[in-house]
Amino acid sequence: MTLPTPPKSGPAPSGVPDRARVVVVGGGIIGTSVAYHLAHLGWTDVVLLERDQLTSGTTWHAAGLMVTFGSTSETSTEMRRYTRDLYARLEAETGLATGLKQVGFIELATEPGRLEEYRRVSAFNRYCGVDVHEISPGEVKKLFPLARTDDLLAGFYVPQDGRANPVDVTMALAKGARMKGVKILEGVPATGVLRRGGAVTGVRTPYGDIEAEYVVNCAGMWARQLGAAAGVNIPLQAAEHYYLITEPVEGVDGSLPVLEDPASYGYFREEGGGLMLGLFETVCAPWKIEGIPDNFSFGELPPDWDRMAPYLEKAMERIPVSMEVGVRKFFCGPESFTPDLQPIVGEAPELKNYFVAAGLNSIGILTGGGIGRALAHWIVDGRPDIDVTGINIDRLHAYQSNPEYRATRTVESLGMVYQCHYPGRSMQTARNAKLSPLHHRLVEQRAYFKDVSGWEGADWYAPEGVEPKVDALSWGRQNWFPYWEAEHRAAREGVILMDMSFMSKFLVQGRDAGRELERISANRVDGEAGVITYTQWLNEGGTLEADLTVTKLGDDRFWVVASDTAHRHVEARMRRHFGDAHAFVTDVSGGYAQINIQGPRSRELLASVTTQDMSNEAFPFRTAREIDLGFARVLCIRITYLGELGYELYVPAEQAVHVYDRLVEAGRAVGLRHAGLKALSSLRMEKGYRDYGHDIDNTDSVLEAGLGFAVALDKPGGFIGREAVLAKKAEGPLTRRLVQVLVTDPEPLMFHAEVVLRNGTPVGYIRAASYGFSLGGAVGLAMVDARQPLDQAWIDSGKWTVEIGAWTYPAVVSLRPLYDPANKRIKM
Repeated sequence: MTLPTPPKSGPAPSGVPDRARVVVVGGGIIGTSVAYHLAHLGWTDVVLLERDQLTSGTTWHAAGLMVTFGSTSETSTEMRRYTRDLYARLEAETGLATGLKQVGFIELATEPGRLEEYRRVSAFNRYCGVDVHEISPGEVKKLFPLARTDDLLAGFYVPQDGRANPVDVTMALAKGARMKGVKILEGVPATGVLRRGGAVTGVRTPYGDIEAEYVVNCAGMWARQLGAAAGVNIPLQAAEHYYLITEPVEGVDGSLPVLEDPASYGYFREEGGGLMLGLFETVCAPWKIEGIPDNFSFGELPPDWDRMAPYLEKAMERIPVSMEVGVRKFFCGPESFTPDLQPIVGEAPELKNYFVAAGLNSIGILTGGGIGRALAHWIVDGRPDIDVTGINIDRLHAYQSNPEYRATRTVESLGMVYQCHYPGRSMQTARNAKLSPLHHRLVEQRAYFKDVSGWEGADWYAPEGVEPKVDALSWGRQNWFPYWEAEHRAAREGVILMDMSFMSKFLVQGRDAGRELERISANRVDGEAGVITYTQWLNEGGTLEADLTVTKLGDDRFWVVASDTAHRHVEARMRRHFGDAHAFVTDVSGGYAQINIQGPRSRELLASVTTQDMSNEAFPFRTAREIDLGFARVLCIRITYLGELGYELYVPAEQAVHVYDRLVEAGRAVGLRHAGLKALSSLRMEKGYRDYGHDIDNTDSVLEAGLGFAVALDKPGGFIGREAVLAKKAEGPLTRRLVQVLVTDPEPLMFHAEVVLRNGTPVGYIRAASYGFSLGGAVGLAMVDARQPLDQAWIDSGKWTVEIGAWTYPAVVSLRPLYDPANKRIKM
């Protein structure tokens, strides 16, 4: 690999315009891709600013792997496939080679957990169009003769994958953008962002301001600092990243496939007749927590041989010849990583028309085309055309940019790249950042906690005398499975207490609050006071933006509750759409504990601790009312996310422990049991309740999601997205629909991305799943595309199966909830 040299200083560049429709900041693979795709969508009044030379920063030293295998995200897999195909055609378009070599890619499985993971990934990737094959150790040896294969269980081979040259790809994208009229300026840094009225208005440079309607931050490891200057939160952190290049090896040439062995911390490919050994160590070293130097460009970092030696030795064991040849280069360069190992993409919630594409976590080259295309569509069309719930910048919080947080979490996030991705594994670093007012009480109850958007959420509870710990991560039934089952059954048969204080809670006030909430809500929310309404918020295309509840407390006071992951998205949407109206949003998430009391005996429990009449007649389903509970005043809402009679209690934080203690004391008489998030998942999944960002997303129409019952098409004044919903209805019967899927064999477990087949033909995949103890098997929600009118008759006329790892199991599919389809239990 030829390493570029830093540019020489020279005269100030000429041709800096005073305005452009879009200014893209950053001339790496992502910035040039955004500019290229904007131009190809017809937006040619675009200026790309690169503070130094194109590819400086991270792109120039990237390894250039081009891998479509490995993700269970439809968005990521499609972006990878699109990127590979784009790189394959760029030379014909621009005359510049991209260095794409489709020599094949092999992923190695050396242990049962990884074998199960890759079999599940393979099934999903094949559904998405990736040509992946499970191959034997002997076949791995034929394809990559230098590899030691005696300990392999299997390999996973994609013939069309391989590698590209990151510098060449960037130059080709830049030329393609220029050919369409984009202006690319090297040696021009963006030193600030211009703002007015909550929106971006341009960029400041040493050579004058550039007025702009949109600014796109593609500044790589500098993105956080550039964003902070504009008040935009972009919590990413650079870390040391390593690869070793050997001297030439006999028999090695450019036709050698790319080999990846996560268990050995390494990937391997040909480089200059030798081998490149890339590393992803389990414990990494963050770089420049205080900030990336402005003058760092095509720089290298001194490698830490002592720290990296064990990882390097382990990787070399996979390719024994690597220990016998000389080392040409042990390279260390910085690369940026994010708190959850997902990219940071989208419009900043703090600043309108300020977009970000950064924090690619070592997949910038292999998703660069797809990221650029997605962001360009988002800007041009006003909304994304892919599911962005997992990568949207508004999922992240300001505290995650704190130096100590970045220093702590990054150590783990880079290492997660090559970990076996067992279901339910929670990040272990930077924990206890946000604690419920009840946290210490739940510790006493032996709660096992997981990271829930930074909160410590009780996942399950160990029995008395048992330490709450995970004995061993696996794809099967773990040690806590029976504890989970007991909590699930307690909710169905008795009463449970669940701490949900991590939920996003907003008080919306003002004389226009009802009108504005009515406008952004698909359901009728400004009706009678003291009533909770389940509703969706849609965009102009009629697809989902949020799934939440709105409770009318009074004519000018409303209580809005959304999931933890939707916190900033929901808040930003309200603030943006309310504009100058007399409607004010207050985030009270941390000010109130949320205690859910659910189950057939929940009324009995609450009636014993309040003077309020809790009878069905006096307190019917969907009622919201302040009640007395001991010394506290509590907002009590009769609603459920579990499918049973139940209540949500919103308690001022300072009185939360008092209320909790009263409930636990009174609960002894009715067999109250604590329940965690595992039970929440299994209970809601049996009932088919949706969870935005998991089984429904921004690409789904509200009708396809099966939520048409929550849409008030006839309400006065309409709502955002109404016309699109009407147009969808006018098209006739739906052909695409979210359905519930139950595996009839009680043994297998589903988690996510299992392929659903009708009469042997793949028609969708499981978006989210759990285990249905009441239904007797794994249960999930899948978006199914029938390509003809989809109704229960069509469902019943087919034979349904689900592909789980290497096996296929029979299943039952339904449009209605398989548990209590008539909703009798929640209204009892």
